[in-house]
Amino acid sequence: MSVPFALAIYFMMWWIVLFAILPFGVRTQAEEGEVVPGTEASAPARFRMLRTAIWTTIVTTVLFAGFVWLRQSGITLDDIPLPGPR
Repeated sequence: MSVPFALAIYFMMWWIVLFAILPFGVRTQAEEGEVVPGTEASAPARFRMLRTAIWTTIVTTVLFAGFVWLRQSGITLDDIPLPGPR
C-alpha cells in the first residue's frame, strides 16, 4: 500500500468517523436551560471540537489499523463462506 493511498483512506475514514461521533456527549441549549436569542434551542450549548477531534482520531486510528491488517492478510471476499443457491 502506497503512502498517498494510505493517507487518502485515513482522511476519508476520519471524516466519516467524525460525523458518527459528533452527536455523542452534546447537550443542547434547551437541555441546559439557556437558549441564546437568535439561535435554535437544539443548538449545542458547549461544542467541544478538540475533544471530538481527539476521539475521532483515536477511533479512526484503531479502524485504520484493522483495515491495514485485513489488507495485508490477503483475505478476500472469496474466502468468506456465503450461502449459495440450493
